[in-house]
Amino acid sequence: MTTSNGHLVLVGTTASGKSALAMEVARCRQGVELVSMDSMQVYRGMDIGTAKPSAADRAEVPHHLVDLVDPHEEFAVSMFQAACREALADIVDRRCRALLVGGTGLHTQAVVDDLEVPGRFDEVRADLDAEPDTAALYRRLEEADPVAAGRMEPTNRRRVVRALEVTLGSGRPFSSFGPGLDVYPPTPFTQVGIRLPRPVVDRRIADRYDQQFAHGFLGEVTALADRPGGFSRTASQALGYRQILDHLGGRCSLDEAVEAAVSATRRFARRQERWFRRDLRIEWLDADEDPLEVLDALLDRFDRCATP
Repeated sequence: MTTSNGHLVLVGTTASGKSALAMEVARCRQGVELVSMDSMQVYRGMDIGTAKPSAADRAEVPHHLVDLVDPHEEFAVSMFQAACREALADIVDRRCRALLVGGTGLHTQAVVDDLEVPGRFDEVRADLDAEPDTAALYRRLEEADPVAAGRMEPTNRRRVVRALEVTLGSGRPFSSFGPGLDVYPPTPFTQVGIRLPRPVVDRRIADRYDQQFAHGFLGEVTALADRPGGFSRTASQALGYRQILDHLGGRCSLDEAVEAAVSATRRFARRQERWFRRDLRIEWLDADEDPLEVLDALLDRFDRCATP
């Protein structure tokens, strides 16, 4: 049986209120530090669109894995994992406890399960990206790593390209880096999820975009796009930013960009929901409207996972 390390992981879809809940836990319990498990909050200046914790919140409670690199820099999962390990070691050294808060499933699982994350092979990736036929790439993967090919849909270009990139670049099959993301071994982390009804999440997503644009989201993206280097491949995939970049590039109107951002974020929330639902180790807390409805239950779970 795996012993808890005293750290709690709080997961859920975007706009489910995870950050607000986490702040309340930190206010109610001494020695709690928050660790962002959001793949886009690592970028400096990408504040409004990533719903980054405010300066006041960060002054009140220590936050980690926020503002690590500039938007023109790549920040791979392996780099995120290493930064998180360092942050957790630092928190433990100070005899504090971590509340890991996030919705980026892969990054969270990389930490929770200590995944062996393959590196990046940019030249190989560039060659693969130049091939428009995903079916052809999948056939190559079937030949090079049939085990990995059997774990994914032939039409999932992102996964097919990544598996081929690693297989060709590292000289070893992508499948050899671990049993895959659908295996959930014992872990020292306690995981709790916040869950709201889909219509509530959909409304909160739209409301959040309204608030973000009222607080200058368009200006934020415009200023970042004008910087030397602009957005890296990873940073440019951030929801909301991607759609506004389309608008700035003349490919759609602002209204169309906002509508596309809301729709894409709602689809993303569904994918997050499916991702986390597969992990039966997660204990779910259900709220009807306000995520703070589950605060007492979350505090109880946080207290129970403390190392004896």
